[in-house]
Amino acid sequence: MADETRPASEAAPAQGQQQQPQQFPTDYSSLSTVYTNFCRVSVTPEELVLDFGLNTQMTPNPTEPIKLSHRVVMNFFTAKRLLIALGNVIQQHESAYGVLELDFQRRARSMGRPGVGGPGGPGGRPQG
Repeated sequence: MADETRPASEAAPAQGQQQQPQQFPTDYSSLSTVYTNFCRVSVTPEELVLDFGLNTQMTPNPTEPIKLSHRVVMNFFTAKRLLIALGNVIQQHESAYGVLELDFQRRARSMGRPGVGGPGGPGGRPQG
C-alpha cells in the first residue's frame, strides 16, 4: 500500500530500476465523470488548454457545432507528465488487446474481416 512505511533499504529502488512516481493522497468527493469523444488542443506560451466535448455525428457535419463541456488548463510540465502517463497506459492496452487504429475507414474495413481486430479484442475473438 502507498500509505505503509517501508525501511530505507526497501524504499530505495535498485540500481538500474526506474523510480516510481510518488503517490499523493487524493480527495474524490467533488469528482464528476463525463464521457468525451472530442478534444481540441490550444496553447499559449505558458499553458496548454484542452477543450472536451461530445461529437454526436457519425459523419462530419460542418453546420452542426460540437458542444464543448469541459476545459482543462495546465502548464507544460504537467502536460508532459500527462503525456508520459497516457503513453504508458495506451502501450499496456495495445499489448493486451492489439493496436488501436485511429483511421476510422481502416478500422471499419478491418471489423468485417475475421481475425483482424474486430469486436471482442485482438483477432476478433470474443473475450471470456
